Amino acid sequence: MKCNADAIIFQKYSGMHLCRKHFIEDVERKVKLTIRKHFNIGKNETLAVALSGGKDSCVVLYVLHKIFHERRDLNIVAISVDEGIKGYREHSLEYAKELASTLGIKHIIRSFEDEYGTTLDGLTAKNRVLGACSYCGVLRKSILNKVALEIGANRLITGHNLDDEAQTILMNHLSGDVDRMVRLDPPREIEGMVLRAKPLRKIPEKEVALYALVNDIPVDLEVCPYAHEALRGEVRDMLNGFESRHPGTKYSLLRGFDKMVKLLAADFPPATISKCRVCGQACNAEVCQACRLLEKI
Repeated sequence: MKCNADAIIFQKYSGMHLCRKHFIEDVERKVKLTIRKHFNIGKNETLAVALSGGKDSCVVLYVLHKIFHERRDLNIVAISVDEGIKGYREHSLEYAKELASTLGIKHIIRSFEDEYGTTLDGLTAKNRVLGACSYCGVLRKSILNKVALEIGANRLITGHNLDDEAQTILMNHLSGDVDRMVRLDPPREIEGMVLRAKPLRKIPEKEVALYALVNDIPVDLEVCPYAHEALRGEVRDMLNGFESRHPGTKYSLLRGFDKMVKLLAADFPPATISKCRVCGQACNAEVCQACRLLEKI
């Protein structure tokens, strides 16, 4: 659509056929627009990037480095969390290490074992009511926030893509959880919590994977062995079906959310933040969710 070169992708939602060069430009343009619209990056800031070794986290680190590598005042640090998933996490961490080393970015690795004295495999082996993803998500976020605070990060960058955002929005609609939906919006500054940022929120998952492929970014494409336990899988299949029949569905969900979330926030004020009496991390209750899950009460 933009030149005479062979196309490598057809974007059904936009109607464009793009060659390698213009596809890369399209992805990076969307990332830059998201950064400008949703979070400002000032001078002398530290950006912590959650790096799992999967395609999304590797691509967001690669793109941020490409955009900001000439900004000598910015400090980008990658943070990886080893949850302790045998046969899976050790492989993805190798990809994370390789990319951080190639880009010359400082890389910090923390583990569930070091922080909590157990692994995700160990937790899931016990009698439990919740799925593995519930434990993993809460505990991983707690470690990421803790490390980001330790290094004085101004932002904690995650690799959530368009599919992730659309799935989460729909899941919250299906469960009627408006309060959780409001928390998806870029939050205000809270003492003890590093502000989150999602530069890939407008990039479809397949395009994230293609971007990694055409740029030879080392990524782990294995699926977590616990993924089948999550409701998200059902929502993903449903949304992909809608997207196939009605291109642009995922973008429509995100646009609608962005328009209404400010209005919803007025009726759902943020909870009062205090410190967990067990671990000291910021939370909206006497004991944080991580400590409750670990039964440290």
